[in-house]
Amino acid sequence: MSCLQTLTDHIQTLKNQLLKHTLCSLFTLKRGIPLARKLCYAVGGVPYQITNIAMGVSLQIFLLDVVQMEAFYVSVILFVSRVWDAVTDPLVGYLVSRSNWTPVGKLSPWLAFSTPFGVLSYLLLWYVPQGSMSGPHSVLWFLTVSCLFETLMSCYNVPYLSLNMFLGGDQRDRDSATAYRMSVEMVAMLLASVIQGQVVAVYNAEKQEASDYSSRLHSCEDSLCVFYPQQKAFLTSALVMGALFFLCSLIIFLGVKEQRAPLCSTEKARPSFLTSLKMLVCHVPYHRLVLGFVFSALAFQMSLGNFALFCSHAAGLGAQFQHLLLVLLVSASIGVPLLQAILLRIGKKATVFIGLSLFIPAVIIVACVPSNLPVFIIMCLLMGFSVATIFLLPWSMLPDVVDDFALRHPSCKDLEPLFFSCYAFCNKLAGGLSAGISTMILQFVGYKAGACNHGDGVVTALIVLFSPVPIALLLIGMVFFRFYPINERQRLQLQEQITTAQ
Repeated sequence: MSCLQTLTDHIQTLKNQLLKHTLCSLFTLKRGIPLARKLCYAVGGVPYQITNIAMGVSLQIFLLDVVQMEAFYVSVILFVSRVWDAVTDPLVGYLVSRSNWTPVGKLSPWLAFSTPFGVLSYLLLWYVPQGSMSGPHSVLWFLTVSCLFETLMSCYNVPYLSLNMFLGGDQRDRDSATAYRMSVEMVAMLLASVIQGQVVAVYNAEKQEASDYSSRLHSCEDSLCVFYPQQKAFLTSALVMGALFFLCSLIIFLGVKEQRAPLCSTEKARPSFLTSLKMLVCHVPYHRLVLGFVFSALAFQMSLGNFALFCSHAAGLGAQFQHLLLVLLVSASIGVPLLQAILLRIGKKATVFIGLSLFIPAVIIVACVPSNLPVFIIMCLLMGFSVATIFLLPWSMLPDVVDDFALRHPSCKDLEPLFFSCYAFCNKLAGGLSAGISTMILQFVGYKAGACNHGDGVVTALIVLFSPVPIALLLIGMVFFRFYPINERQRLQLQEQITTAQ
């Protein structure tokens, strides 16, 4: 009889535990981020990606070969605009953190204000005023417009990135929202690559036709080919990008309702700008994650920033550039959900090493046999998976660092935008360094804007910029990721502490 009573009590205990677990699960599901909000949030990342890939793929070629600007001035424009953008990011982040809540939220007004001006400045970036096709006026025009565009994009992108911490839900919900965002951004990059890649392909075909015509008239060894600038094609693609920019901004403004941060409190203090920066720099998980991200991003941007020139001049596959870029981005798009599933099983830190490691053999093989199209396509598949890693994982790890900082410094308030803006600052600084260094090296080895043929020095420089240099930078970044202190066990502890603090 006592055994039966014991069994009955045990069954009742199991029922109570099961009921409690079910209620907790339903409560968590109710408190989670709705799917519609995740999708609208994800769409908001499209404007930055489509404009960024368009500029990364075509701006260097546009300035060098279409505008006919000297490589030195192109280097100055690319580097100064990226440095300017990098400097404005933390400043915008601090201003956003000091903003007050409005009826539509704290970050949404920044998105609404910056969108129309950002679209206009992007269109001006691809417009060449008559009478200033060369000389100081052209340099001044493109330098001013590029800095203006980067400033307005900071006013859009910093609040958007910070919005991840104001979507509601817990760490897993935010990771899911980040995965949705990256998947949509990859699709956006595919769309942008189709538009911009078609422009580059048409331009390469017309340039080759002009070169063949010039070679029939006279030797073109040290001369410049005569061809008309394809300004209209670049401007048309900019109009399409601008329309997508405005539409996506409208979707996120209407579809995402901001939620207050989990540890938000009106009693917290707002430290000064310099004090806030000092606290961020001294936070060990943050600076190790940032350093790993910077070197890895520099490696990828150094390689992919020269992808178009590498295909055209080193591999002799300029006509296949669009298809190679599409293969890479399709692979990256498929890689994002796969990486999200992997990180849920083995953790974020281990997933970073798996994804980044695939990039090294891929670029080595491409550099060794650049003209072999089937091999190039296969390696683009591996490179795409690594691109998905650098897109998803660091941004998925950053909210964990923000939570860790909030628990260690409970008296600080509203520093989330500064975290994300400094992170974006480092990414853009890496892009500016890669573009500036690449163009300076091309200038040094004798790259000539619009030239029909380039010497062995230019080809060798493109191979070095595509493979050996990025590999060295990536290895340095992986060393910093190795010493990143927040592993999966500590991440779960953070979540428990946040739940307790609430």
